[in-house]
Parts: sequence; C-alpha cells; structure tokens
Amino acid sequence: MLIKPSNRPIRIAGASGSVSDRRFAMAAFAHNYPTEPIDVICCDYMSEGTMAPAAMRKATDPEGTQQAHHLMDPVGPAFERTFLEALQPALEDVSKYGIRIAANAGASNTKKCYEAVVAMVKDKGLDIPVAWIEGDDVLSAFRKDLDNGTGGFKSLHTGLSLADWKTSGFEAIGAQAYLGGMGIAEAFRQGAQIVVCGRVSDASPFIGAAAWWHSWSRDMLEPIANALIAGHLLECSTYITGGNYSGFQALEQSSWGWTELGFPIGEISKDGSVVITKQKNTPGVVTVHTCSSQLLYEVQGVWYYNSDVTAVLSDIWFEQIGADRVALRGVRALPPPPTTKVGITALGGYQAENMWFATGLDVPAKARMLEQQLRAVLAPFSDKFTLLRFQTIGTPGVNADSQDAATVCFRIFVQAKRQQDVAPKKFLRPVTDSIMQCYPGGTYNLDIRQGLPKPFYEYYVTLLPQSEVKHAVHFNGKTTPIAPPPNTKTFPERPPSQATTEAKVDLASFGPTQRLPLGTIAYGRSGDKGSDANCGLWVRHEDEYAWLRNLLSIDSIKALLAREYWNPPAPKPTPFIERCELPNLKGVHFLFRNLLDRGVTSTSSIDFLGKNVAEFLRQREVDIPTRFLARGKL
Repeated sequence: MLIKPSNRPIRIAGASGSVSDRRFAMAAFAHNYPTEPIDVICCDYMSEGTMAPAAMRKATDPEGTQQAHHLMDPVGPAFERTFLEALQPALEDVSKYGIRIAANAGASNTKKCYEAVVAMVKDKGLDIPVAWIEGDDVLSAFRKDLDNGTGGFKSLHTGLSLADWKTSGFEAIGAQAYLGGMGIAEAFRQGAQIVVCGRVSDASPFIGAAAWWHSWSRDMLEPIANALIAGHLLECSTYITGGNYSGFQALEQSSWGWTELGFPIGEISKDGSVVITKQKNTPGVVTVHTCSSQLLYEVQGVWYYNSDVTAVLSDIWFEQIGADRVALRGVRALPPPPTTKVGITALGGYQAENMWFATGLDVPAKARMLEQQLRAVLAPFSDKFTLLRFQTIGTPGVNADSQDAATVCFRIFVQAKRQQDVAPKKFLRPVTDSIMQCYPGGTYNLDIRQGLPKPFYEYYVTLLPQSEVKHAVHFNGKTTPIAPPPNTKTFPERPPSQATTEAKVDLASFGPTQRLPLGTIAYGRSGDKGSDANCGLWVRHEDEYAWLRNLLSIDSIKALLAREYWNPPAPKPTPFIERCELPNLKGVHFLFRNLLDRGVTSTSSIDFLGKNVAEFLRQREVDIPTRFLARGKL
C-alpha cells in the first residue's frame, strides 16, 4: 500500500550526497520504517564532476555495453550505477511500506536508468511503479548557435560566448539543463513510487516531494522557497550531521564518536515550515552550526536561484528546538528567473601527473633542482603541452620526530590536447628517468598509473530560457509535459555584493588581541560551483560577529588568500570576489570567482572541489580579541 499524502508534515530522508556516498542508507531508512517512518527517500548523485564523464560515456558508448572500470571511464552506462547498488537491497522494504523514492541518478541517459530499475523490480517479483523525467538534455537547443557562431549563450564564469569557446577548439558532446521539481511532483501525483531523473537541481527531488504531498500550486512561492533550502540542507546527506564540519572535534567526545554519521531527515509542513533532524540512534549531530555549515557551502549570495523559485536569504536563521532538531527560519521568496542553468561538456584533452617525495632540509632548493631538470628533459615535447605545472605540497616539520613528518610531496602535472602528446614516452618516462641525477633522497611514487594519459573535460556553464526546455514525465506509457513557471523575475547579472560592512566598528575597540589562526574561533565551509568557490565564515556570539564582519572585507580576504589571489598559477586568472553578510547566521560569505581554474573536470589543483579553501583561510593568522579566546577555542 502506497503512502498517501496527509495534513501532517512530510518526512523526507536525504540518503545520498554523491556517487561515492555510503550506499547502505536507502536500505536502512526503508528497513527501519516501523520505528522511524519515512515518506520519501531522496538521493543526489549528480555534480559537475559527474555530469561531464557521463556525457562522454553517452557520446562514446550510447548503449553502455562496454565494461567501465572507474567513475571517469569514458565507456559504460551513462547513468549512475551506484544508485542501483543502493536501491537493490532496499526494494523489498520500499514495496512493503509504500515508501517513495526520487533520485537524479539518470545522469546523461535517464531512460536507460529507468529501464534498469524496472528490470531490477521485475527480477524481484515486486510491483513498484516507476517513472522517469525527461527534458534536461538540451544539446539540440545549442546546435544552431554552435553551428552558425552567433556568439550567444555567454559563460557565467568567463563571460566568453559559446562561439568563442568553440573557436578555442572545444566541441560540445553534451548539454544538460537544471530542471525544477514539478515533474517529480506530477509523477508522484500520478502514482509513481520511484522517480528517476537526470539533471534536476540538487534540491528538486525534495521540492517535488513536498509539492506533491501538500498539493502546492506553483504560485505558493514561500513554501516552495523553504523546501528549496530544506533540499539543499538535506541533499548532501551527512554534511549536515557532522561531515565536512569545522567543529568536528567536539563530535569525538560524544558518546557516539565519529564513526558512521547518521543520515538526515527533513520534516516539511504545509505552510513550508521546516525542521531538520536525523536517523535515531546514530552518530553525528544536527545543530545550528552544522546547518549553517551546509547552507553557507551552498549559497552564492543572498539570492538563491532555482527553476521553481528564488529564495531570499538575507534574513535566514536557524533555531535549535530540541536535541538534533533544528528549525529553518526567515526564508523569503521571489519568482524564479526566466532562465535555468545549463552545463555543456566537451573533451578538453588528456592529462597525467607524477609525484616525488623530499625529506628534511633544503626543500625549496630540492624543488628548484627537480623542476629545472624536468623542464629540461621535457623540453622536446613541452611545446605540445597546454599546461605544465610543478607544485610543492606541504612543509616538513621542524625537528620532526618521524620521517613521515619530515616529508613533503612534489607534484608534476601536465595537460595536452591529444593523448599521444602526454604518452609515457613524452612525459612519464622522461620524468622518472631523472632519478639518478636528482636531489638528495629523491624518490618518486612507484604507482605509475597517474602518469598514464587520461581524458579531462571542459565544462561550460550558461543560461537557457526555461521556455525552451521540454520538461516531461513518462509514466505508465503516458507522457505529461511540464510547463515552465508562469511567473518569473529577471535579476541583475551579479547579486548584491558589499566590499565592506556598513556596520563599521574600529577593530581596536575590541581590546587586546593575540595573533592566532582565524579558525581558533571561526567556523568555515567552502566548496565548488564550477570554477568558482563558495566560502562562508561564521562565529558563535554577537560581539564576535561584529568583529568578524569588520575584519573580513574584500580587501582583507585578498590578503588572507595571499598567493592564491596575488600570484595564482597559470592558467588560473586572478579571482573576482563577491561578498555578502548573513547577520542572523553571524556569518560573512564570499564567492571567489574562477579560484578553482576551470572547475573540477579540468583543474590542475589538488583541491579540485574547493573544499579546503575555508580550511586554508581558517589557518591564516589574524589578531583575535583575547576576550573571545576566554570562551574556548573550536
């Protein structure tokens, strides 16, 4: 018997935040239904790092017949197979208790994923109705512009046109629009129990589930905006229960410790009220600070755009209403923009890398020696390289008491348009052949697999009118079109940004200070949005926030970024920085545009997801008022 909507809040589980998330959550939620009822399980598998490889798999192996060995393999099914691994052990309980599921696991071939789910259900002898959502594949919408070079569809990151991108040598193999949640709501309304989607927005399964449950119309913007933010709090699974959380050390002292953090649950009422909690009797916590951490990672300013609504976050705050229960407050709403984000993928070329190790004294000189030698041996081939980068990673401990603590890594990274230009005889062999002439103690990593050529992808982000998206639901042999939103609002190209606070206070007024890392008292969280990095920093007390908002201007954050801003390695441009304040969260948020160098699928950075930008800034030293330190360090 399927669960039916009622007047009570819908309970939605966030059971996956990526293709590499732990896969037992869906089965655990379904199995525990008698003691912890769940109405809908939502799973997020897609990211900019998975969309590009999926597009390549669809382009090179449309039927998915070849064996894939890893997530970046250019062959194999163009949907996310980890969804099937998670779904398979849950199906009996999903059927027994009538739980609904929505997942964006379709990637670049949603119909194939749907067919795989139907076959799995049939093999188990179960009767579970399955639907799939179409419309995210919009490559045909760009063909005319790509073919005639009209110069439209400007990149959100670089400002260049799609014609410029093509002239640079990139040929689009896939384009996917971010769909809203109304197709999912319609599929549930028609009786589907499992809804398989492609590139819906990360929060769309949650919006769709709540809109279906409460029969929201499209003009009920305030409830939809709350569901949008709830979705972004839940869609990264255990990021909101203690994962990727700068206050993580406090969890170690809890009775549960750090192991197997529990997955989150959202309770969304008919009026849009939201409470975030988690699985019973599992490690982790849900607090104001874990919720602030996940929110500040997701936002890119005070306006959060979605195909269904624009959430206004200037007054957002969280309230701890019980143990592991946090209420969302202060979200306001505006109509959605008339456009939606689109990610276009092209094969960027091929890359390889090699790692060397150095121990003890004179590390800068050892790095110079290695770089000079390797540039010389690579010179006969380097004119074909589009990028050659040398990095020193880490600093040896002073008077280190173990060899590991005294060791750092040297990384050599190369990219080229053609696979043969970074073949082993033109990169790996010359690099490793230098072993007998190198610095004292010179050693390279014997695992040479990273030194073999592998494809990388260029990812172009632009906007497409929602009216050009053919959003539709396929269920029970019927196709139901989903109209674009009838009421939209056009926003400025850039959201509001404050170079410095308007609530100016002399930092000297906070009294005596001590030079310590910013993270001594400030939480932080960051992450990627294409080639941009979000970064939020926040504190625990109002007087600390008055200090923080005056400390962190755009100019001062440039100083804290130091060489990451003033001397970024080629081809990374100098970042453009946007800043906003979220006073009810006691936080300052920055958007570092182009800090990540072309994004996860093509960057040369080891921090390809931007998750360590905040941790880098938190270790930078500032003058912290001593009265704040008396309250205890994070």
